[in-house]
Amino acid sequence: MRKPNNSTRRRFLGLAGGVAVIGAVPVVTLRPAEATPAMLATAIRNVVGEAEVRNGKVKLDVPPLVENGNTVPMTVSVSSPMTSDDYVRSIHVFNEKNPQPNIGNFYLGPRAGRAQVSTRIRLATARRSSPSRGCPTVHSGPSAWMSW
Repeated sequence: MRKPNNSTRRRFLGLAGGVAVIGAVPVVTLRPAEATPAMLATAIRNVVGEAEVRNGKVKLDVPPLVENGNTVPMTVSVSSPMTSDDYVRSIHVFNEKNPQPNIGNFYLGPRAGRAQVSTRIRLATARRSSPSRGCPTVHSGPSAWMSW
């Protein structure tokens, strides 16, 4: 005698629906809530390359205390003559409190007049808004400058 075939249309549709639901669930990748110091160092090296990073020339203005860390005003200014021979080519802003440490890239030319950018950034905390290791990096030719 023949065994009865257990495959029915109802069973097929149930299996197909289960596979569709499993395929529709997005794959969640876990990342740290903050950038690690190694991630910050790698992001800075990706921008400045092998140039020596020095302190000075860069001024980072962030309010010392803000009510809400969602929109914090920030200004980065660099002392530079901004002539056609000597000018700031780019300003990069980093913050280790964000999951992505490179939070801003600004490109300038000699016709910019002054090396200054202002924007609003999101910081993790509202109590003390200046990031503990956030730093703007100014890349002017072969040299790079930072403000910690």
